[in-house]
Amino acid sequence: MTIIKNIYCIGRNYVAHAKELNNAVPTSPFFFSKPTHAVVEANGQEVHLPGDRGLVHYETELVLHIGQEYEKGITVDEIIDKMALGIDFTLRDVQSLLKEQRYPWLLAKGFPNSALLTKFIEFPGEDACKNTNFSLLKNGQQVQIGNITNLLFDLQTIVDFSAKHFGLGKGDILFTGTPEGVGPIQDGDTLSLLWGEETLGKSIIRLV
Repeated sequence: MTIIKNIYCIGRNYVAHAKELNNAVPTSPFFFSKPTHAVVEANGQEVHLPGDRGLVHYETELVLHIGQEYEKGITVDEIIDKMALGIDFTLRDVQSLLKEQRYPWLLAKGFPNSALLTKFIEFPGEDACKNTNFSLLKNGQQVQIGNITNLLFDLQTIVDFSAKHFGLGKGDILFTGTPEGVGPIQDGDTLSLLWGEETLGKSIIRLV
């Protein structure tokens, strides 16, 4: 498993996803983070998630791995060495309550195993990524499909914003946002993450 330092996640980065949850479309990048304890690899095993805190939603995303220290002017193709697909699992009922109270989202986003990651593959470059869709199959049925051409804030903007506000260095990863189609999982669901036609990772969900 690739060593991971910091986990940065951008929210509402696909307009259709923001609208499906009745959220405002942001005018500047909107970030949250996850602890490294959230990371779990999608290698065919069972993944345990909370079954006693309301609905758990899947949010499928392209995940970027930073391969070197950020320097002003560096391009996406220079700083990113690998990529994976990931699921930002969200305790949706918990998140809704936190929103009402105007509290941070950590309780809804940062629980153990909430950052499911496939194996990392070589990053082919931003332009090449635009030619391939990523998708999520739940029990063999496609429930999400996305392409980075539909990002509200592109990869360069995400990288530069992260570096300016949080710092960005080797070993950090960026969840780049989820397209529309998010929804709840059930105990026993099999989730498969595909890059084009290739399955990069799979897991069976257990709600405990």
